[in-house]
Amino acid sequence: MPAWDPDVYSRYRAYRDRPALDLMLKIPRDLDPREIWDLGCGPGEHAALLAARHPGAVVHGLDSSPQMLERARGQGADVDWVLGDIGSWRPAVAPDLIFTNAALQWLDGHETLFPRLLDSLAPGGVLACQIPQVEDAGWRRSLREVAADGPWAGKLAALDGVRQGHDPRAYHDWLSPLASDLDVWVTTYVHALEGEDPIVDWTSGTSLRPYLERLERGEETAAFLATWRTRLAEDYPRRADGITLLPFTRLFVVARR
Repeated sequence: MPAWDPDVYSRYRAYRDRPALDLMLKIPRDLDPREIWDLGCGPGEHAALLAARHPGAVVHGLDSSPQMLERARGQGADVDWVLGDIGSWRPAVAPDLIFTNAALQWLDGHETLFPRLLDSLAPGGVLACQIPQVEDAGWRRSLREVAADGPWAGKLAALDGVRQGHDPRAYHDWLSPLASDLDVWVTTYVHALEGEDPIVDWTSGTSLRPYLERLERGEETAAFLATWRTRLAEDYPRRADGITLLPFTRLFVVARR
């Protein structure tokens, strides 16, 4: 996992919040959770919202970034903030709700990870998950190609980043034997971004960070970003009104044990 910058990550908060809120709306209304985990809670807004929505529940927010958890503690919410890794997470008490927004794409082995998370729930508990489906997105493809085709290629080889996506139908196949109710869907949001380099700005808090962490600051980083900006200008031209449209696809899973 790369290091995170909470300020950069929060720059496009409205766009990042919308899928999380859409996911929350799909949590079954008859669920009355007493134990909730937000896995990959980031700066904590969604864990805080879950705590406000379910005041009788014990809410935990797990994240691997101390910087994110420091920001989360500033929420002032009644949440147990936990530094840890999702891959090795094992709850002491079976949760009634596992909520995870834009985090599991950093982990391998979804064919075992998702069933394990569902199986860790209390009977009748709910797994609510959203992950970006960006593997074949034009900006990610051009980022990989630029990384592999310049003088920096050796530094960026075999970069450990977002994992290969799966067909949404695979999640149904993995989870349906364990679920009493299962909903899997995909939504493409079309974000209208402003600014000179909005896609560079958008990704600089997440997907771009592993690349920048391996490059030398100064000329090498500037050359890498200039090359990628040229590709982005071709694939995502800024419109006459100054807006750059960024289609962004996300996979949603709501499964009840």
